[in-house]
Amino acid sequence: MAVALSPASSARLRPQSAARFISFLNNITTGRNVLTGFRTLTNKAPTFPPFLHCYPGVRHLRRDSPAFNRRCFSSAIVGAISSEEAVEKAKKEFLEKPDVGTGQKVREFRKRLRIADIKGGPDEGLDRVGQTLVVKGWVRTLRVQRSITFMEVNDGSCLSNMQCVINSDAEGYDQVESGSISTGASVWVEGAIVESQGSGQKVELRVTKVITVGKSDPSFPIQKKRISREFLRTKAHLRPRTNTFGAVSRVRNALAYATHKFFQENGFVWISSPIVTASDCEGAGEQFCVTTLIPSSRDASDSLVDTIPKTDDGLIDWSQDFFGKPAFLTVSGQLNAETYASALCDVYTFGPTFRAENSNTSRHLAEFWMIEPELAFADLSDDMACATAYLKYVVRHVLDNCKEDMDFFNTWIEKGIIDRLSDVAEKNFVHLAYTEAIELLLKAKRKFEFPVKWGCDLQSEHERYVTEEAFAGCPVIITDYPKEIKAFYMRLNDDGSTVAAMDVLVPRVGELIGGSQREERLEYLEDRLDELKLNKETYWWYLDLRRFGSVPHAGFGLGFERLVQFVTGIENIRDAIPFPRTPGSAEF
Repeated sequence: MAVALSPASSARLRPQSAARFISFLNNITTGRNVLTGFRTLTNKAPTFPPFLHCYPGVRHLRRDSPAFNRRCFSSAIVGAISSEEAVEKAKKEFLEKPDVGTGQKVREFRKRLRIADIKGGPDEGLDRVGQTLVVKGWVRTLRVQRSITFMEVNDGSCLSNMQCVINSDAEGYDQVESGSISTGASVWVEGAIVESQGSGQKVELRVTKVITVGKSDPSFPIQKKRISREFLRTKAHLRPRTNTFGAVSRVRNALAYATHKFFQENGFVWISSPIVTASDCEGAGEQFCVTTLIPSSRDASDSLVDTIPKTDDGLIDWSQDFFGKPAFLTVSGQLNAETYASALCDVYTFGPTFRAENSNTSRHLAEFWMIEPELAFADLSDDMACATAYLKYVVRHVLDNCKEDMDFFNTWIEKGIIDRLSDVAEKNFVHLAYTEAIELLLKAKRKFEFPVKWGCDLQSEHERYVTEEAFAGCPVIITDYPKEIKAFYMRLNDDGSTVAAMDVLVPRVGELIGGSQREERLEYLEDRLDELKLNKETYWWYLDLRRFGSVPHAGFGLGFERLVQFVTGIENIRDAIPFPRTPGSAEF
């Protein structure tokens, strides 16, 4: 029986394709194997056609069985005409995403089964042996052997991969043969959990179905080889797929969760502090200006300086700007937190802050996150107690809940980091006055790059010496700094020369937390603003807090990325944040 295409079907195919398709159909109707016909159609080896996967009855048949050829007949005709549509249909079925039409009920949200859920228990997955599960993730490695393939899949939920064993009779194995599945590709895999025969894992997935969700180009840069972190910073959109940055991201997440948990359990209220502000909390002037006087980003590169409005004196006319005055990205949420502490007692902020400091060191970022609690009816002792309790809490949380990632850091990033963090969580902190710390540094039998004298601002090398060498890795709190090196809002001590400030120093990082008791006395605060030549009109609302029911209060600030550095052992702060912003670099 000869086969011919209808005019409508012929119109969908080029002449050459139509001829090959008719030959393919004639091969089928004359009893020849459907795969032979498929070879005629595609000029490819007779592998199992991917577009046939989506038709009922086909996926459960062996390719070499007579039933396969019979059941594929009608499916092959439709699939050959529009194989791309069939592939999408297959993906839709396998990924379990049914169409939602008008009037249909939205299905109940379900937590996705993660590799961490499968392998993270005390039995490391042995309690799930015999279960049929679905794993969705990205291919880390692929080892193709004669009749079996080992594929490592990771979904980001944990450091461990799921080893997937794929036999040649697994549905979708042709995707391995054709090269559709490669390192970096995203896949959907179904199979049974079995005890692993190899080392490195207790269980593995014996695959029955696999489908490529997204192919990976051969140029994928994250291969199974050692890659420098400097190079990975140029691939910040892909570096989370490495072991190191996946682990950093999970620990960072755990620290953020523990931060909120600590403050919420202790009665603090979370406050969203503004990102755009007209105040300079630190009084240092290292702020990013926010303005609409320069044209929008689309044509900013071609804008002329002369288009910026000016006053008769030749100065920028800020009255024509969006906010009617100079505005900046915030360097701290502290001043705003103080307003809410004056009403709610204990509050905290946790958000992004910005410093326009032209520094390219491994310790500085232009954009970073700050945690800033503020305690009403509190003094410096209360502040130190809160900072100590907070740091111990979050460190213990990570040690208890991120064991696999911390073992990775202990092995590959900083040997001994788990013991170091355990000391922080368990030992008492040392308390030193600034004057005592200066005397200790002057007696040190070593030469510092920055000379030490009373009145100097302690540098990282000084801070690390105190905590790492002088006190053998124990965190140290230094208090009562000279007022000349501290911010205007810190409470003046009775000696008139120092302020009620405190810094928490930790090994490898140096200063991790900086805090103080705030100046609650109006006249002292006004004198301090005058002394530093700061415009009191800018801080009118901050001064109002001292006019209307002022109370002693204290707080501290903690750079979140430095905390991530401290807990993970990562040396460069640019690797402690997903997308680092530094001088000359604002990619991604």
